[in-house]
Amino acid sequence: QLVESGGGLVQPGGSLRLSCAASGSIFSDNTMNWFRQAPGKARELVARITSSGSTTHADSVKGRFAISRDNAKNTVYLQMNNLKPEDTAVYYCHTYKNGITYWGQGTQVAVSS
Repeated sequence: QLVESGGGLVQPGGSLRLSCAASGSIFSDNTMNWFRQAPGKARELVARITSSGSTTHADSVKGRFAISRDNAKNTVYLQMNNLKPEDTAVYYCHTYKNGITYWGQGTQVAVSS
């Protein structure tokens, strides 16, 4: 019920925009999150956006990444600018509602010259 897209290979300093399309039943009035998991590392929260549009970003991406949502399209975005090699990871969309955790299948982001 969460489908990510937009990943790929980009050079350092480049940009990507990830999208996560959600079914309406789990998107509406719900906080949406982006996580990432690099090889050999734990999954970490990258950014969060509440139903009202309040956002939180991890310190490691502040000033470079921006989460946003389009409630009419049931879609959450992650705009990633000035990408660094350490941003290389699989990025996952996530939400939690009525006791159920939802994860997307993930989209790979690779930052390399």
